Amino acid sequence: MTFWVGLTGGIGSGKSQAAAEFLHLGVPVIDADEISRKITGDNGRALPEIRRVFGAALFDDEGRLKRDILRDLVFRRPEAKSQLESLMHPLILEEIYDQQCHHQHSIYGIIDIPLLIEKPIFSVLASRILVVDVTEECQIKRVQQRSGLDPAEIKRIMATQATRQERLLAADDVLSNEGTIQELACKVRCLHRFYQARFSYLSRVTL
Repeated sequence: MTFWVGLTGGIGSGKSQAAAEFLHLGVPVIDADEISRKITGDNGRALPEIRRVFGAALFDDEGRLKRDILRDLVFRRPEAKSQLESLMHPLILEEIYDQQCHHQHSIYGIIDIPLLIEKPIFSVLASRILVVDVTEECQIKRVQQRSGLDPAEIKRIMATQATRQERLLAADDVLSNEGTIQELACKVRCLHRFYQARFSYLSRVTL
């Protein structure tokens, strides 16, 4: 039996780097964002439904999704965001279940889900929730350095996500990440040992 830890955090928290550190330790990592890109990529299984709901104007002459136009649409129209999520999230959930089936012999794995706190549909996937935590000021600074967005735009994105307090209240484990990558790697190694011990024990007592 494989136990799954849901990894989440706000924009700029360093969640993806934390996931990479777990992967480096040999832990299976399932990336919900990667799945989303896959099913909306060329010949992706989400494309027919997106075309049906939003129309052909969101596609180029080769049938590829115009992601920038879709992104702008869901930011401007909350109802469009809800429509997109209602068709995407069940498909992402199915893909995660499929990938979990390939890791049934691991002690535990990580599911990297940005919207784990915001969307209850994903809560069934994980035994524990690990939140990568930083201050809002740190989030803004990192996103500015990474993407060049202005603070107002970053705050607009942050407003669509769970608040820091909401994430911390939902967390079983918190990974503070305002230091260096080396410090993050050290903390991940400590969590890795903890998860190995805890989930190995739970596997024995549930047999």
